[in-house]
Amino acid sequence: MLWRTIITYAVMLTCAVAFHENTFAVFELREQLQMLYLNMWELLHQLEYVESHQRHKVYQEIEHIREQIIDTIDQLVEHDRSQHP
Repeated sequence: MLWRTIITYAVMLTCAVAFHENTFAVFELREQLQMLYLNMWELLHQLEYVESHQRHKVYQEIEHIREQIIDTIDQLVEHDRSQHP
């Protein structure tokens, strides 16, 4: 019974460390990137039915989402470079 407990804790510790310092940070950034892509897709879809006086606002939102996507990708690349010099 003691050996099972020790092995279980060893496996849990290995999974927690996961051989990467920023594993959870990378996961969060990837999740954020997926949400941004979905938002961008919806904004592009809105262009099909939005009225002309609202297009400027949609274009602004698209530009804002585009900047956020670029920032998120830059952060992911920085995390990767810090882990794999």
